Parts: sequence; C-alpha cells; structure tokens
Amino acid sequence: MTTRTLDGEIISSRLDDARIYDGVRTRRILACVVDYLIVGLLTIPFAILVLVLGLLTLGLGWMLFSVLVPAVAALYIWNTLGGPNQATVGMKMMGIRLDRLDGGRIDGLTAVAHTVLFWAGNVILTPLVLLVTLFADRKRTLHDLLLGTVVTRSDR
Repeated sequence: MTTRTLDGEIISSRLDDARIYDGVRTRRILACVVDYLIVGLLTIPFAILVLVLGLLTLGLGWMLFSVLVPAVAALYIWNTLGGPNQATVGMKMMGIRLDRLDGGRIDGLTAVAHTVLFWAGNVILTPLVLLVTLFADRKRTLHDLLLGTVVTRSDR
C-alpha cells in the first residue's frame, strides 16, 4: 500500500517493508500455542460458574458446557486481537500483530471473524491453511486473504 501526498509524492507504508514479515510464520504458530493455553486457563473459572449454575437450575445450566470453550475464546479474541494493540497475548509475546491491508484498525468483529475462519479452514482444509503461506505474498494464510489482513512483526 502506498499513499500519495497532496503534491503527488508517493510515500511507502510500513506494510511494504519486507523485513516486517521475517519469521512471521514460526512466531504465529508459537503465539497460537500460547493463546490455546491462555484460553484453556480462562475456561476453568467459567466452567466452575456453569457447574454451579447447573446445580441451581437442576441440570439445565449444564447445556452451556457445549459452547463454553468457543464462547471464552471469542471473548478473549474480541478483547485482545480487536483491542488497541491488535494482538493477542501470545502474539504480543512473539512480537507480531494483525494489520488490515487498507491501513485501518482491527475491530472486535473482524478479529472474531478471523478466528472463526481460521477454525473453519482447519476443519475443512487443514493442510491448505498453512500451505498457502508458502506461496502467498506477505506469508498470508487463507483466512488473511479472505479478510484483507496480514500478520506483521510489531518490533520493526
């Protein structure tokens, strides 16, 4: 993406620098593992709440167990990836962030859509999701291509 000033001068954007894509694929995988651990730990107190709710409602509340992990993950993604840093805790630890190609900010809905497409892609096309990064520009995954996003190094 390039930007033109009023007098026609072309200014290169941060996303045009090839250095911000170095090691993104590996960092992205490690960030995913860290985020899985965090979502797992966050699920424990909510599971205790659902357990108590199930006891109070004579078992009806236990139906929430079927959506517990996806709901906790969606809230986690909405608040971290859709927040001002545009990165989950795992992504921040690995020094990466999610950017939109048009230069806009990632909102909570886009962040959750990004994650849902990631999971849908893994269920349907498991190897293709990561294989796309070998051939796509900027090491983008299939769901990045669909949403117009890219993962970049935040430290460069």
